[in-house]
Amino acid sequence: MNLDALRSRSFRIYLFGNLFAVNALWMQRITIGWIGWDLTGSASFVGLLALLYFIPTVVTGPVFGVLIDRVNVVAAGLATQTLLLLLTVLILALERMGWLGPVALIVLTTCSGIVTSMHHPVRMSLAPRLVPRAALASVVAFQSLNFNLARVSGPAVGGWCIAEMGVGFALLLQTLCFLPILVALPLLQVRAAWRADRAVEPFLQALGWGLRFVLTNRVIFSMMMVTAFVSLVARGVLEILPIIADGVFAQGARGLGILTAAAGMGAIGAAVLMAVLPPPEQGRMSATQLGLSWLSVGLVPALGMASTWETALVIAGGLGFGSTLSGVAAQTAIQNQLEDDARGRVMSLWVMVGIGAGGTGGMLLGLAADAFGIRESLIWGGGLVAAGFGACLLRLR
Repeated sequence: MNLDALRSRSFRIYLFGNLFAVNALWMQRITIGWIGWDLTGSASFVGLLALLYFIPTVVTGPVFGVLIDRVNVVAAGLATQTLLLLLTVLILALERMGWLGPVALIVLTTCSGIVTSMHHPVRMSLAPRLVPRAALASVVAFQSLNFNLARVSGPAVGGWCIAEMGVGFALLLQTLCFLPILVALPLLQVRAAWRADRAVEPFLQALGWGLRFVLTNRVIFSMMMVTAFVSLVARGVLEILPIIADGVFAQGARGLGILTAAAGMGAIGAAVLMAVLPPPEQGRMSATQLGLSWLSVGLVPALGMASTWETALVIAGGLGFGSTLSGVAAQTAIQNQLEDDARGRVMSLWVMVGIGAGGTGGMLLGLAADAFGIRESLIWGGGLVAAGFGACLLRLR
């Protein structure tokens, strides 16, 4: 395996602390989705929560990206993690007092989405600056492995906590999981990326520079398009798993944890594969990686046609594998194009595309599920996007 990133003491400390923080975020996502489903029984409401959580990344993410390129990235990380912890404490307090209704859940989900939109450019800028540039591919692979390990353990633990101990215990555990990263961040030694001209550059000019760079760099623009297609349905499906687990297969909260963990196991397989294999030449996605990206979209109609719970679990694993492999390859290709003082702006746009498309896909699938049925929505929606994605890949080739 490419272990270059682990030679950095700061990266090892960050990786350990961030594992707990990412577990907290995954548990929170599954908890909010379950609370929304339990309160309303509405697929549209669950989809709305997914959209509200992710839409701030589209609106405010690029703004925070400019700011992160100008400020102390460690201080910014401490601020975002502290705010996420405080929001979790507030959700827990309202749930314990019986005041966590649909309106309160909408407000808190939106606030959490805003803070998370600030956190994304922080994590995209911080980790690459803990290691030499030659270890960048290793950083992306280990961050993805860390993220996807939490993608398995977070939902599995969260689903078990909800089913056996209640929502309150799940929220309390999430609160505790934010603490290690708050201890780890002040211990890091980060490579400086500040430049005097950035401090006086007009804000809108800096924002426009990032957008122009994305549009004019062919590698980055192509990776943005791939990410948009994969996220729209392959990741969009992962945002409405409560509907599939309970609404289609009647598996309850425990089944939701298992289904999400199945997708996470596929994602871990992809992350390990990307860590083992050398990156493609010039940091671009290979034809095999592009093909697997398309396959992850093509599995969405198959999920709609799945007749058994076991089949759904296998397909969810395939969705996790394909979408994660696509994301890691695209992020590596983009990061290799960037200097340290541009990561916040450009990577915030990449996250905006991926998360914005995923949240929009979750919302659209939720609306379509209420109108036409979840199976029909997966079959037709996934099929149409897969056809469009295939046409774009042929053009890229």
